[in-house]
Amino acid sequence: MDHNGEPKRPLSGTRPPIQPRNFQEGRADQRSARPPRGSRTYSRRSLHGRVAHDLGSRILGGKLKPGQVLAPEDELSAALGVSRTALREAIKLLAAKGLMESRPRTGTRIRPREHWNFLDPDVLAWHFEAEPVERSVRDLFQLRRMIEPAAADMAAQQAGAAAVARLQQAFRDMDAAGDDGEKWEEPDLRFHQTIIQATGNELISSLGAIIETALTMSFRLSNDNPTGQRHSLPLHRAVLNGIQSRKPQKARQAMLVLLEQAEQDVRRALAVRRSGTQRPAAGGRN
Repeated sequence: MDHNGEPKRPLSGTRPPIQPRNFQEGRADQRSARPPRGSRTYSRRSLHGRVAHDLGSRILGGKLKPGQVLAPEDELSAALGVSRTALREAIKLLAAKGLMESRPRTGTRIRPREHWNFLDPDVLAWHFEAEPVERSVRDLFQLRRMIEPAAADMAAQQAGAAAVARLQQAFRDMDAAGDDGEKWEEPDLRFHQTIIQATGNELISSLGAIIETALTMSFRLSNDNPTGQRHSLPLHRAVLNGIQSRKPQKARQAMLVLLEQAEQDVRRALAVRRSGTQRPAAGGRN
């Protein structure tokens, strides 16, 4: 209901009504996709950020379809319970990600899927949450295999002493975390991010946010891994050894093996989840 006691209007003139959200009370859906803090391109604390998050999740989840025209601005802002200014900012943010476009005569519509920027960390996170799990796993590790082995190769050639020291520290922190999934996640992410940064290539370094999102999705998918994390330490050590010994091919191959085993761990964790059994600790080879 709106402030006058009338039913709120649909979010779109071409689709059935969508359940509105009360963003003024700050109750965004906590179960929907959440990009990692460091890679998110908007603030979930801002009103327009929460609106963008909600609409983006709906688009990637198929609730808002390509070609669908949204209701006029005044109707849409009333349905969402937000100001027109907040709605405009949210639409601008989603337009920059290739998800929407606004034109004077045709209004705001969802763009065709081929225009969506899946390399954007937010879009990537929404995509992983929305897609069937098996497809997400495939897409996730195809992406990582395209980037990380080559990055390890380059890091073995370019990494300075400071980068190697950071990599060594991340490895020690993983060793200390053992099979504690919550303690493992941060140094594992730091390990992989350090490799990306150590390539010395600013264009590749800009992919760090994508790797962060992909790794976080790996953690979420593998949180039922029955074998824990410690067994992956030799695989990480092999990558570290390849980089610090300046052996590019060794580093590349070690990263490939690590990713292959990480995918197996994720699929094993999914099998555990489907079977209904659980393990007390979270984690996997990431």
